[in-house]
Amino acid sequence: MKDWNTSAQGRKFVASYSGGKDSTLALYKAMQMGKATALITRLRSSDGLAGAHGVSHSILQAQAQAMNLPLLAFFATWENYKSGLIQCIQEAKDMGAEVLVTGDIDLPEHNCWHEDVAQTCGVSLAVPLWQRNRKDVVDEFLSLGFVSKVVSVDLSKGMKESDLGRIFTKQFVKELEARGVDCCGESGEFHTIVLDGPIFSAPLTVKEGFIRKIDHNLCLDLEIVE
Repeated sequence: MKDWNTSAQGRKFVASYSGGKDSTLALYKAMQMGKATALITRLRSSDGLAGAHGVSHSILQAQAQAMNLPLLAFFATWENYKSGLIQCIQEAKDMGAEVLVTGDIDLPEHNCWHEDVAQTCGVSLAVPLWQRNRKDVVDEFLSLGFVSKVVSVDLSKGMKESDLGRIFTKQFVKELEARGVDCCGESGEFHTIVLDGPIFSAPLTVKEGFIRKIDHNLCLDLEIVE
């Protein structure tokens, strides 16, 4: 059995970061074990937005600043995602990182793409939420005081356009479960952006804008309010 849940213990790490609830909780848990050196995020080559979340670089940068961490961002399509990620991990290694942390819950123990990338870079892999019960992950995230907003939904997977902009709460989780939606959104049903929590120096204030379609998702545009 892999030791991915605890392999950041006593070590410096770089975290793959989407800005959402799972990657933020994984970052928090890794910070209880080791020392964060930086965050890595992928921006789409086509529009400079962050993956299926559809948020801007400025939102992710504001999150990183609130956590007092540098953000290593790279532009990539899915075709050149791996090479861009490896380049950022190598940059983080120069900053002292020994471990790559991800916010995944479901990863195969063998022939894992993430582990292959980590080994290529000469670092270990840590997955603090690996194989955790979905409801336990959500309950821990909320009990710690993290605040997040729904910014992306897939209408073909039980979500509604009216879910966009909602704060992720216990009540919202109950509604999702009543619809038969995974409360963690592990199949891409929805994505969130974290605005506050125990590792934030101050909450982010955002203004909601227009709704755009990215691939199969509807995404809510957000702007930082200074």
